[in-house]
Amino acid sequence: MISFVFSAVFCTVTATVLAWNQEPHWYIFPVLVCGILIGRDAADWVRGRVSLFDPAGIIGLLGVHFFFLAPLLHATWDIWIPYIDPPAHWRDWLGGMALLNAAGLVLYRVARTRVARAPAPQFTATLWQIDPARLAVMAAVGLMVSGAAQAWVYATQGGISGYVESFTQSIGRPGESALGGLGLVFMVSEAFPIVAMIAFAVWARWTGRGRGWITLVLVLTAYFVLKMLFGGLRGSRMNTIYGLVWAVAIIHLWLRPLSKKFIFAGLAFLLVFMYVYGFYKDLGSEVSLVSDPGAMGEYGAELHRTFTGMVLGDLARADIQAFILYRLWDHDEDQQYGWGRTYLGSLALLIPRQIWPNRPLTKVFEGTELLWGRGSYDEDDWVSTYVYGLAGETMLNFGPAAVPFAYLLFGLVVGRLQRFLGRLRPGDARLLLYPFLLILCMSALVLDSEILLFLSFKDGLVAAVVVLLGVRVARSAEVSLVRVPGDRTIARAV
Repeated sequence: MISFVFSAVFCTVTATVLAWNQEPHWYIFPVLVCGILIGRDAADWVRGRVSLFDPAGIIGLLGVHFFFLAPLLHATWDIWIPYIDPPAHWRDWLGGMALLNAAGLVLYRVARTRVARAPAPQFTATLWQIDPARLAVMAAVGLMVSGAAQAWVYATQGGISGYVESFTQSIGRPGESALGGLGLVFMVSEAFPIVAMIAFAVWARWTGRGRGWITLVLVLTAYFVLKMLFGGLRGSRMNTIYGLVWAVAIIHLWLRPLSKKFIFAGLAFLLVFMYVYGFYKDLGSEVSLVSDPGAMGEYGAELHRTFTGMVLGDLARADIQAFILYRLWDHDEDQQYGWGRTYLGSLALLIPRQIWPNRPLTKVFEGTELLWGRGSYDEDDWVSTYVYGLAGETMLNFGPAAVPFAYLLFGLVVGRLQRFLGRLRPGDARLLLYPFLLILCMSALVLDSEILLFLSFKDGLVAAVVVLLGVRVARSAEVSLVRVPGDRTIARAV
């Protein structure tokens, strides 16, 4: 109840301040309801009632911005998606979307709570214990293979500078990129940093060394550099940001607890990185043109790379989802639902185009047809690259009425993950992979199915194989608590 009151007071005061200079409009009320509903989970996280990397708490923090702050800030700053024919009154559609979200958040909370409190599945009554020798072999193999793959990529592109130039030439025309068709190689090569981080964490836990703050900060710095060299230079912010979240979570779950101050400092760093790196994503090797703050502001306006645009465009989907609702509602006779075609198109990406030339189209087709009208899609000349998020892609496939049920399914996933984390013992190897599951869960709210599928295989496959082949599973009856170096308790098979 305290968390609910805290959320209600915070959201009411914030909404009053942000809407103070706006013309009164009904959209405020459903947006406020969304904020209070999801803000309760954020308040639980702030008050320490859930663990630092609890999925409900993390999604609560993200949701306060996604469902509450972003719609208010769009109307306050009058910032909307470009390149489309906008509705006459944006706030009407923000309010309509907030009504759908509010209904969805009620179902989300009910589903998540019931699943999280259900009896634990049988597989959580085991301990996945690291076999140090076996994991060392698997990590060494993983590092050698991924390192060799990245070295081959650099060699074929003429070194790091040639690699950056290939990325620069692909900006605006990805189909012509020299880096195209290397997805399977990137799946292996870009695993190097996280495999190295897992190997370090296991070594540090079992030896009791390398757990001081200075060492950990140096390790995270080195990890950040590796993430840039192994994938970051090809314009993928997610590759770096999600990798850093995974590494920090490993430190917290496997080595030593982190504080909320550390997490907030990390979030501030990630926001600055996202903003600055956005210029590299749009300019490539010419990013030196924005080396001073004045040029950064000038190019930012030209490229739509403002800080406010990043906060609302990269971290929320309020305007694009409101626009989808507007198009479906006001132009319903012109629209055709995908009826699951975008999800089928995402799954089809697992099959190379050489084997299946006429693979089903992804959400790119459905989104283009909705934003600019039927018949507007042209694979070579005119496509939409917008990201629609969970609710947006649901509407493309099944219409607005399906949005609450999408959040119900999302609640089932979050509750299952919450229950899974709560059943794991200290030292369980699954704690090394749990952060990646958390990242996928967070991403499901703001990304589309094809991106989630790509993330699942590119970022998680090699690390999962290394960990799974480096453990042995013990039943609960075979598990006892013992001391390891550093005077720490750990669950270990006997």
